[in-house]
Amino acid sequence: MRACVIVLLLMSQIAFSQKSDFGSWNVINTKLVLSERWSVLNELQLRSQSFYDNHYYYEIKGGVSYSVNKNFLFLLGTGKYVTYPDGGNFVKPLSSDEFRFWQQLTMNHFLERLKFEHRYRAEQRWFKDSYRNRFRYRLNVALPINNKKIGPKTFYVASFDEIFLTNKAPYFERNRFFAGVGYQANKWLTIQPGYVNQYDYKNDVAQGKHFFQLTIGIEIDAHKDPKEKMPGNVD
Repeated sequence: MRACVIVLLLMSQIAFSQKSDFGSWNVINTKLVLSERWSVLNELQLRSQSFYDNHYYYEIKGGVSYSVNKNFLFLLGTGKYVTYPDGGNFVKPLSSDEFRFWQQLTMNHFLERLKFEHRYRAEQRWFKDSYRNRFRYRLNVALPINNKKIGPKTFYVASFDEIFLTNKAPYFERNRFFAGVGYQANKWLTIQPGYVNQYDYKNDVAQGKHFFQLTIGIEIDAHKDPKEKMPGNVD
């Protein structure tokens, strides 16, 4: 627990000391477990270029997932993704207004206390005047601190790295890295703050961005599903 507090203080200090460079990334993730196999989910995101200022992006998305077993899960999702120009809070005209549909396979495996998640996703993306495909792979790792499994009253550390590929040049579009800590307070509430670095490759002009991310996860388990959960965002 002491290590988690120290990490949080360091991340907060970095964020405040680099306000012009450090953005914010806020996530509310809600999941309703309907049965042993089926779940529905929703995620809301709000991002800013500066630390809780110059809000430029939001997304609203949801999906339906089917669990083959504790290690394999399929998901169909859709969402709306809106981007505003830099320099203000939701100043129009829009930079991008995107509708997206995706198919996803998630595979989990456990090595003692260490939890691994492999996520594969294919996206179809519609814009006002164009259409694009994208393919993503994410490796997510989590380690509980004060318990053998991630459950109620458990602190954990987590990290992931995700690559984004397209079928048109430049084929390697983006890399996203996350490192942080989390706390599952009870059966339905998880809080996970951390650091995100997102690096974009666009027509040979590369640019990176740092974010402080705060994720609040809410899970309503109508089926009382006993499987151990992997923390993380839908996106």
